Amino acid sequence: MDRREQIAHLAATREEEMLLVRVCEKLDTAVQRDIPAATNFLSKREQMLVCEVLRGAPIRFFGGLSTAEREIGCYLPDYLDEDWLTGEDGPIAAVRAAFFERDSLSHRDFLGALMGCGIKRETVGDIYVATGRCDFLVTRDILPYVLQNLTDAGRTRLHLEQIPLSALEAPEQKTKQIRGTVPSLRLDGVVAEGFALSRSRAAEVIAAGKTELNYTLCAKPDRLVAEGDVISVRGLGKMRLEAVGGNTKKGRISIEICRYI
Repeated sequence: MDRREQIAHLAATREEEMLLVRVCEKLDTAVQRDIPAATNFLSKREQMLVCEVLRGAPIRFFGGLSTAEREIGCYLPDYLDEDWLTGEDGPIAAVRAAFFERDSLSHRDFLGALMGCGIKRETVGDIYVATGRCDFLVTRDILPYVLQNLTDAGRTRLHLEQIPLSALEAPEQKTKQIRGTVPSLRLDGVVAEGFALSRSRAAEVIAAGKTELNYTLCAKPDRLVAEGDVISVRGLGKMRLEAVGGNTKKGRISIEICRYI
């Protein structure tokens, strides 16, 4: 199977297929010519697919913080120091938007404001919202446009400034620990337990294509999950199956879920 066929086989949609073709061709060309290159921001699923297609290639991912979800794919030749990634000429930049502390703004507010300015999602990395400020990442080429055009989020005025990547502050991720029991480790049962849904409703959501298992779309309610798996449901959130325990007296399986809120 050649690369095009491999990508077509891995991609879930035509859009995803075209993205993989562009990203992999760019990185592969950079490796062959031994020149630095960086892509736009990629989701965890997209990163996994790129790794699969370019298996063995000396590429890496970088998103500003070690905990970043959205990261750029890049190739650094041996003659280029890693400090290039975090330097003033590096491929990504950090922006801090300050606002009145009594205004309550969310991730959705800032993402909507960026998209409303005509900024493409793939040029925006992670968004970290805290009281009175929001730090977010963008590709270097759109930094001037962002600083000039992002003036508000919702009805709240913003004051923007570029900050060094070392000054990025990610607020502590809030989580909720859930302990429960399920009849089996089927995906629909775990989703139902984690998001307080009925088993039938969870199965409907999964079958509708709204669920990712370890960053890969999964539309099979009966798919078995395992300890450590990450489950995301569009419109509901994300959770991790932290632990799988023993059986109860009624034969149900004890589980612990960490739900991100």
